Amino acid sequence: MAALTLDVGHMYNPRPMIQAERLTRYFNDSAAVRDLSFHVSHGEVMGLLGPNGAGKSTTMKMLTCFLPPSHGSARIDGLPLERSLEVRRRIGYLPENAPTYPDLDVHSHLAFVGRMHGLSRATLEDRIREMSEVCGIAQVQHRRIDELSKGYRQRVGLAAAMLHDPACLILDEPTTGLDPNQIVEIRQLIRRLGERKTVLLSSHVLSEVEAVCDRMMILDQGELKALGTRADLARLSGGGACMLVRFAGDGQQAMARLADEHDELAVENNGDAWMVRHPDPDFPLGERVFHAAVSSSCVIVEMRRQQTSLEDVFRRLTSEGGSRS
Repeated sequence: MAALTLDVGHMYNPRPMIQAERLTRYFNDSAAVRDLSFHVSHGEVMGLLGPNGAGKSTTMKMLTCFLPPSHGSARIDGLPLERSLEVRRRIGYLPENAPTYPDLDVHSHLAFVGRMHGLSRATLEDRIREMSEVCGIAQVQHRRIDELSKGYRQRVGLAAAMLHDPACLILDEPTTGLDPNQIVEIRQLIRRLGERKTVLLSSHVLSEVEAVCDRMMILDQGELKALGTRADLARLSGGGACMLVRFAGDGQQAMARLADEHDELAVENNGDAWMVRHPDPDFPLGERVFHAAVSSSCVIVEMRRQQTSLEDVFRRLTSEGGSRS
């Protein structure tokens, strides 16, 4: 399937925070990521979606200088990846499994990370205190990391990623291992961070991406399939227009008339309701349903536009199996 992109609303920023051009990474003879081009603007939250093995983590590792690209290029805040030390100073990176030193307590671990970033003693203590409050780990400051739950270890990793106050955060599955209340808290944190920082995050939880991201891109088998807002992706995926209709009595006559008048329209009976679909998202579906009902002397008791879900978009734009590792 050819890549579909609709990059709206962020086209004219002279220097995006993240700019990737034909980014490619091979492992042996297999392309984990192929010709990936996109940008993320300052202060934008971008979601990265895709099935297992789609190339999400590989993309993030290239952008954070952990893996060199086989071909292509990328810039972070205008800096090429080849200037890796300067790039890393501008990035906070949280891998899927947060790296920690399990034999250290939380405070000692964060202090070590802060010193590696060159923070002064006075600044470091202030930042540890602030990030501990933000990430909800103040109460476990003096516990060893190997005694913490996976959720708390993830929070420690997020605090460490933000400790040096980076302009750009790259988060790989940031809510892994968190309970539902913690997930809501981290979502709210990411939204707040997105008001003043650039955030690129990957997730398997589609509702999470939809809740926090301004735009999202979908990868499959290492290739970009679509990029845009949720509404953009719904249009690109061929989601079309969809409407739920309920009648006071039998609506069969109205639905038959509607289907006869419009060849591309699909009508499906779901018990007490009808689902009406058209491939064009701008098709005046409500108007046509109303006229068919009036012409057939049928009384409508409910008529509601149905949005194409992000899950539907994801399924349409990605292959069912066969993803590369």
